[in-house]
Amino acid sequence: MTEKSPSELIDERIAALADWRGEVLARLRGLIHQALPEVAEQVKWRKPSNPLGVPVWEDAGILCTGEVYKDKVKLTFARGAALEDPAGLFNASLDGNARRAIDLYEGDEVDADAFTALMHAAALLNRSKAKV
Repeated sequence: MTEKSPSELIDERIAALADWRGEVLARLRGLIHQALPEVAEQVKWRKPSNPLGVPVWEDAGILCTGEVYKDKVKLTFARGAALEDPAGLFNASLDGNARRAIDLYEGDEVDADAFTALMHAAALLNRSKAKV
């Protein structure tokens, strides 16, 4: 049996949700790929209590993670505190020194243009910090 790729594991994660959370995660994933076509997908932190793990998008380091809870989908940006967020997309983890998150609840929409700008800024920040 061959090991599944991270993209296949994320596909499975989305399909397993079979509700609005899967739709939201799929839409965010699509926006991430539109913004950064070369983004690398990973799945981290797989364990018995979370066998499908957490989707992670990387470009010169972790850009963001996509966690799913009963009532929300949370996109946590690893270096979110260092990013400009003029549209105010970040609405969670605002007290931390490094991370910032976007919590989306059923019925919430995300501003695609603002989200794309945030993804570009996150990738540029990671690249500027990458060891050469």
